[in-house]
Amino acid sequence: MSAREIDPALRIGAVTLGVSDVTRSAEFYERVLGLSASEDGTRLGAAGEEALVLTPIERPHAVDPRRTGLFHVAWLHPSRAALAATVRRVIDAGWRFTGASDHGVSEALYLDDPDGLGIEIYADRPREQWERPADGKGVVMVTLPLDVEDLLAQDDGPPDPEIAPGTHVGHVHIKVSDVPRATAFYRDSLGFALEAAIPSAAFLGAGGYHHHVAVNSWQSAGASRAGAEEPGLALVEFELPGAGALDVLADALPGAERDGAGVHALDPDGQPLLFSEGAPAANR
Repeated sequence: MSAREIDPALRIGAVTLGVSDVTRSAEFYERVLGLSASEDGTRLGAAGEEALVLTPIERPHAVDPRRTGLFHVAWLHPSRAALAATVRRVIDAGWRFTGASDHGVSEALYLDDPDGLGIEIYADRPREQWERPADGKGVVMVTLPLDVEDLLAQDDGPPDPEIAPGTHVGHVHIKVSDVPRATAFYRDSLGFALEAAIPSAAFLGAGGYHHHVAVNSWQSAGASRAGAEEPGLALVEFELPGAGALDVLADALPGAERDGAGVHALDPDGQPLLFSEGAPAANR
């Protein structure tokens, strides 16, 4: 276990996706997910809060699901009603869901963007309702059928074209080649806590959150990273509250680089990470 825990106020500030067609992807994220976009369509978020950056790929190839890289970007909604509104928006847009699950700590539905990149939309249950293991460490995460009818009953208003204010990226789930190796990096080098584990997957978080990062090798065991010509996850930016937290992190990562943007690092599968300075905030 890591003797140093990453700052509990950590949050995910933004993710950058490489996409085959920025205009097509921006239209999807605006119309289907309900994000607001910048004038050029490359920066999107809820109520003007930038959380998603789209970058073009010059000669894109189809995504190979057997390579390491993005499994899904997960959009945390502030309430069940807000999640229900997004579900209705996706349905009204004629977009297909790929799954829906009750994870105990949260309720979640899944879909893919135009490039086949995974998306989770979810709402957390109150922390006091999260089941804990017998030793009290971490959380119990399950995969049960989601009561979609009960969820949709939380939203009976007119269709809202915009996602609820306060919706943000709650976690990022990454395909890796070796789960123990990836877990050791995020836990021991970065200081995330291992909150839960299931066969070939691990869930790590800061400040007692069920997870900010998940890793799995269900399709990607022993695989190499997806090439630059494949749509996928280009960067995950974490925000830490103040330069002091960045100093601690930089000192703990001998291979990290620091510049005006923050502390840059690569995980064992070559996934770029950026830790930048953000305003102090309650952990999400």
